[in-house]
Amino acid sequence: MVEGTTGGVRIREMAPADLPAARRLLGQLGYDIAPEELARRVAAVAGSPGHAALVAERGRIVAGLAHVFERPALDKPREAVLQALVVDAASRQGGVGRALMAAAEAWAAGRGLPSVVLSSNVARIEAHAFYEAIGYRRVATSLLLRKALDRVNLPE
Repeated sequence: MVEGTTGGVRIREMAPADLPAARRLLGQLGYDIAPEELARRVAAVAGSPGHAALVAERGRIVAGLAHVFERPALDKPREAVLQALVVDAASRQGGVGRALMAAAEAWAAGRGLPSVVLSSNVARIEAHAFYEAIGYRRVATSLLLRKALDRVNLPE
């Protein structure tokens, strides 16, 4: 686990007491997740090997969160995937995002992973500029497709 303090921002593993803050932060990106569902998701991530859920604190306030995991794949080398990064609107451009990204990268390097990859909604122009400013480069454009599965008809 990567924990530490940089520039007044403390990075630590997410704890159950952080659920209200995590819900508030995810809501700022348009993800309105019911408290029970978020608790289930956080528990699933925390209980999965190769995943890290991190929070950034400034003072005693949770100002950001990140979820990173190790992805083995057939078509590319193992790498870390930054699944989520959220910085509170009031804390943006204050080093919170950089501290979370540095922690995610240190986590990946500690696992011997050669790279960190992420995707960002095309509408989040400011996020793209942030990622590029810290060394990330656009390498592909893709389309996300989803099919909802009818739970009634799934094999047991």
